[in-house]
Amino acid sequence: MSFAASPSAIMMKTYKGKLPLSVITVIVCAFAFLALLYTQSLTFLSSNYILKSKSCARRGAVVEANDHRTAEENVEILEIDDRFEFDPEECDIGKGKWVFNRSIKPLYTDTSCPYLDRQFSCVKNGRLDFDYHHWEWQPEDCDLPRFNPELALQKLRGKRLLFAGDSLQRNQWESFVCMVEWTIPPEKKSMKRGKVHSVFKAKEYNATIEFYWAPFLIESNTDIDVLDPKKRILKVDSVAKHSKHWEGADILGFNTYVWWMSGLRLKTLWGSFANGDEGYAELDTAVAYQIGLKTWANWIDSTLNPNKTRVFFTTISPIHTSEEWGKTDGLKCFNETKPVKKLWGSGSDKEMMSVVAGVLKKMKVAVTVVNITQLSEYRVDAHSSIYTETGGRLLNDEEKADPGRHADCIHWCLPGVPDTWNRIFLAHL
Repeated sequence: MSFAASPSAIMMKTYKGKLPLSVITVIVCAFAFLALLYTQSLTFLSSNYILKSKSCARRGAVVEANDHRTAEENVEILEIDDRFEFDPEECDIGKGKWVFNRSIKPLYTDTSCPYLDRQFSCVKNGRLDFDYHHWEWQPEDCDLPRFNPELALQKLRGKRLLFAGDSLQRNQWESFVCMVEWTIPPEKKSMKRGKVHSVFKAKEYNATIEFYWAPFLIESNTDIDVLDPKKRILKVDSVAKHSKHWEGADILGFNTYVWWMSGLRLKTLWGSFANGDEGYAELDTAVAYQIGLKTWANWIDSTLNPNKTRVFFTTISPIHTSEEWGKTDGLKCFNETKPVKKLWGSGSDKEMMSVVAGVLKKMKVAVTVVNITQLSEYRVDAHSSIYTETGGRLLNDEEKADPGRHADCIHWCLPGVPDTWNRIFLAHL
C-alpha cells in the first residue's frame, strides 16, 4: 500500500479550514516513525535497566531465531559467555579454576624489571620451565579484569599506596611495581630501597608505591634482626613504631601470617622490652594473633579517616611445605609444573583465618579483603623452589640437590601468582 500523494492531488487548491492530503500523509508517517522509535527506546532502556539493577545477572549469549548454528554450538556459546562483569559485592573470587592459555604473557620478566629481588627471580636463577607464566585464574561467576597499568597509575595519581607486612607482602609489592613501571620513561621514575621502607615513585603521576617491613604488624624484637624463633618476643599491645610510617597514605594494604606460624607457643609482652626475657607470657598462636590483630585494628579505627584512606587486607598465602596433593617423593614443591585441581593444605590454617574474619567484622573502618588463599592453594607449581636465594646468596649445587630441605615453597616466582593477586587488588580499586 502506498501513502504517496498523486501529482494532481498536490496541485489541488486547499479548501478553507482543510489541509491537503499530502500534508496529512506526511504527518501520519512522521507520527508512525516517532512511535516506532519511542517503542524501541523503551525496550532498550528497559533491558539496560534490568542489567544495571541486577549486578549479578548472567550474560547469556543472544541466539537469533534465524541463527543457523547447531544447538550444541549455541550451548557452548552460553557456557563460554555465562559470567558477569566483576562486582566485588557479588563475585566469589575464591571459586574458580586455573585455565592454561599459551597466548597469555606477563607484563614483565625477571630480567626486564630492574626492581625484582633475586629471591623471586626464578628464571634468572635457572628455572627452565615457563608454563607457570601462562595460567590464568577464571572465577566461576564473573570476569576478572586484566591488569591495566595505565589505569592503575591513573587511579594512583596524586596518591600514596603503601603495602605493609612480611616478605609475601613484599612479593606482592614488587609484582605491582613491575606491572606498572615499564610504562614509565626512566627519567620519570625512581626507586629508593631501604631495609625497612622502600619507595617507588612515578613522578609524572605524583604517586608512590611503597613497601614497609612489619612481619607481625605489631612490634617485636625480630622486626629487623631475625632471631631464633625461640628468642622471639612480640609486643602485642603496640604498632606505634611502625604506624608512624603508615600515616598519610591514601591506600594501605596489609598482611601478616607466616611469621606467626613457628609451631611454638609465642612469647608475648605488654609494655617495654627493657626487661629483656622477663615479663612475657606464652600464648597459643591463635590467641596471640587475635590480640595482635586487635591492636592493629584499634589503630586503624582510632586514627584513619575512611573518607580519605582505603584499607585492604590480603588473606593467607598458602605454605606448601608438606606434600598434601598426592606427591610422595619428599621433594615438596620441587619439579611441580601444573596446578593441582583440589587442595586445602594445613599450611592455610583455618583457625587463623577465622581470627582475621572476626577482627575485621568488628572494625568501624571498612577493610576490603583481597581473597587470595584458595586460588593460591592450587599453585604448587609456582613457588621459588630451589631457584632462589637464602642468607643473601643463591642456593649452591649441593643445596639444590636437596629440595626436601632447601626448596622454598612459601614465596612465589615473579612474574607469577602475585600478579593475579594484584589483578584482584586493582579490580577492587
